[in-house]
Amino acid sequence: MMNNAYLVNNARAWVKRKNGPDEVVRIVIDLEFKDATLCYQLFTAYDIHPDYLGRILFDRQGYWIYDGEILTIEEQEQLAKFIINYVEAV
Repeated sequence: MMNNAYLVNNARAWVKRKNGPDEVVRIVIDLEFKDATLCYQLFTAYDIHPDYLGRILFDRQGYWIYDGEILTIEEQEQLAKFIINYVEAV
């Protein structure tokens, strides 16, 4: 079972891109998805009509997988680390 603290609310993360401008990504927890322990939907953060960037799913052991085609491996890793290490401000 997962014992790490993971993102529990919506958040925004800065993604450094190699081939293009850096971008802020909105991360939204998906409570409806039942095939993973945790699922996060990814969108562009500040667009009127945000682009869907895919989703990141976590299993009980804390392993993650990206389900999408837009983000590079480095971008996926940045977002997964952000989600895993996110600490809510109190």
